[in-house]
This record gives sequence, structure tokens and C-alpha cells, in this order.
Amino acid sequence: MIYIRNDDNRPQFNLALEQYVFDNLDQFDEIFLLWINEPSIIVGKHQNTIQEINLDYVRENNINVVRRLSGGGAVYHDYGNLNYTIISKSKDTSAFNFEAFTKPVIEVLAKLGIKAEFTGRNDITIDGKKFCGNAQYMKKGKVLHHGAMLFDTDLEVLEKALKVSKDKIESKGVKSVRSRVTNIKDHLKEDITIEDFKQLLLEHMFKGNKEIKEYKLTEEDYANINKLMEERYATWEWNFGSSPDFNIEKSRRFPSGKVETKIDVQEGIIKGIKFYGDFFGSGEISDVENKLVGIRYKEDEISSILDTIDIGYYFSGMTKDDIMTCII
Repeated sequence: MIYIRNDDNRPQFNLALEQYVFDNLDQFDEIFLLWINEPSIIVGKHQNTIQEINLDYVRENNINVVRRLSGGGAVYHDYGNLNYTIISKSKDTSAFNFEAFTKPVIEVLAKLGIKAEFTGRNDITIDGKKFCGNAQYMKKGKVLHHGAMLFDTDLEVLEKALKVSKDKIESKGVKSVRSRVTNIKDHLKEDITIEDFKQLLLEHMFKGNKEIKEYKLTEEDYANINKLMEERYATWEWNFGSSPDFNIEKSRRFPSGKVETKIDVQEGIIKGIKFYGDFFGSGEISDVENKLVGIRYKEDEISSILDTIDIGYYFSGMTKDDIMTCII
């Protein structure tokens, strides 16, 4: 395993760094990163950004909004939030396996006297309250796993900045965002800083090794990361994008995530279709959307198109019938 030190707090840079490392540093089997963002909302790859954030509050408080490569839901980051990334060739990439990648966090907290556990599809909790959400991106036999840990985050700002859909709160059986999240710091027996916790996690990842093996980014690496940041992660097109005109809207929540569909049907023909949600999946969801554009809005024709698509690849944990209910 190799560690890449990163002290930048810009979310646009940090997400570009993740992608660059994932796409280009193939000489390493496993890479570990730790990073902290300035106040930001990081939205999942398939989400409709405007529906996930309180836009007025975000603008008034100069909170960054950036889209990541992985699926899942929107999360709030600030200087009290510690993010970790594991990029690996060695783990099974045939399915989304969150639990295996969350063990280091659970083990470090156990050393601090805190019992944490992996629950649901991608959360780590303390006393039933979430403090870490996890997401994954897979491509060509590699997996990028990242988690966002609430260490000492301003939960009041988190609640105001995020617009969590009512059905998500109800599915958790709680009344608000604040009532279902917690900070690690509130459970510590002895007070430590986020930098202390960062160091403990880093040392744990390299346990058994005499030294932490580190890769230092070159000037060329930085140039490429900055280029990727400017061309993708700092653009309105990537972070917000345009929502198509639509006259049909469907929404369903499944155990593996929510799928919301906006469809523009004119004279019985699908002119445009867009899938949104906090679901996970590999591949580009636009591949599925493009196959559906131009066909008649009829159950049998839509079914025939979906038969040609590996639904589980694009919508992890879902079936063709599940996606049919989100279209017809």
C-alpha cells in the first residue's frame, strides 16, 4: 500500500486528485489518501444537484457544491470532516462490497473505546447514528472506495445545507437529519483533534510496516490534476448540469437506493429521459438513457430495450422489473 499526502482543502482539487490517481497510478496495487475539505456539499454522480441542496443557504454561506465520480447520496463536508480513500486492484470488483473497506475505521474507533458498526447498504454508525457514509466507483478491475467521517462537523450547518427527501428520512424511521447523525468527537473518552485521529487511521492502515510508504506527487502530476479540476470538477456542467424538460416523472425507493426518472414524451415517443438518484452502479448511466431515446413509450418496447442491458451493472442491486416501474 502507498500513501499520498494531501493537505489541499479545495473539494474540486481533491476529487480531481482521486480520479487522477485512480486513472493513472497503475503501478501501485493499493493507494490510500486522507483529505479534508473546506465547507462543501459533495453530491453523488447520479443526483439532481438542485433537488439535494438548499441553494439559497449554500450561496449565502459560500458553500462549495461538487459532484463526485461515485453514486450514493449528497454529503456535507467541513474542516471537522475527515475523508479517506482506498484505491485497490486486489479486492473483488464484481460487486459493491462496502463492509470490507470500512473495517479500518471500525478498528481504529475500537482502540479509542468506541463501538462502531457497518449498517444498511453503506453506513457506519455509533449507537444507531450515522457518522460515516461510504461510496464506491469501479472500472476495469479497480475499485475506488471513499468514506466521509463526521469527526467534529457543524451539524447545524449540515442540516440547513442539505435538502434530504422526506421518503429517505421516513425509510430510516427518524424525523430529521440531525436526529440520525452524530460526530465521533461526542463519543470519545479522551479529547483528541481531527489531526490526531487522522494520524491514528494512517498508522493503522500501515500496521506491521516499519514505515509508511509514500508517493510524492510530481509537478507533472499536479499539472494534470489541475487540468482535470478545471475541465470537470470546477465546471457548472459537471456539478449541476441541465435537467431536461419532462412531462412524466416517476420515483421509487428500493433497498439499494432511490431512482427518480424524468421523461419527455411527445406524440408517444421518448424524446428525452434522465435517471437521478442515490443508487450505485458502474458504467455511464447515459448509456441506458441513450438506448431509450427514440422508442415508443410502450411497455413491451421499453421491456425489449431493457432486456439488452445489464441492469445490475448500471443499477447495483436492482432488476429489470425494478427499473420498469421507474419508467412506466
